[in-house]
Amino acid sequence: MSSPQLAGGVDPDRSPEAPEAGGRVLTPIAPFAVQSGEGTALETPMGGMVTVKAATKQTNGSLTVLEFLIGPKQGPALHTHLREDELWYVIEGDFRFKAGDAMLRASTGGMAFGPRGMPHAFQNIGDTPGRLLVITTPSGLERFFEEFAALVSGPATPGALTAVSRANWLEFIGPPVAVSDPL
Repeated sequence: MSSPQLAGGVDPDRSPEAPEAGGRVLTPIAPFAVQSGEGTALETPMGGMVTVKAATKQTNGSLTVLEFLIGPKQGPALHTHLREDELWYVIEGDFRFKAGDAMLRASTGGMAFGPRGMPHAFQNIGDTPGRLLVITTPSGLERFFEEFAALVSGPATPGALTAVSRANWLEFIGPPVAVSDPL
């Protein structure tokens, strides 16, 4: 009787580290914790702040974790990630998320999801700053914010923002939700 195969041809009865079992050695990464207020803080193109909580090297490329502080009625322009799925968890506040033709809402403790390749944007619809935890998979989205922060101090030109976006598999394709779908 043969053993069942999981996704990717993984045999659950064999250790992935055992070369004699035909497995591969995984790159070891260390467990880590990031406390409130820790991480690399960067300014975003929308004028808010993003803190990188987990980056590519820390997660062996599996995911990126970002915490956003977003001002009242603010949010990014409509954009598409060509390679990352994106999960939005509302730490604090009230948000709406445009994903394709859907308009989703989530408040503190709620979440929404946008698959790669789908145009999306979000907006803090509250009267106070809101906080979002954004998890993307695979990793790499932090590079966009790092490169944007290194680009200029102050507002970036549209051409420079486009170049940084394209270099990081990101495409801005429309206005923020506040403009396209006013409250």
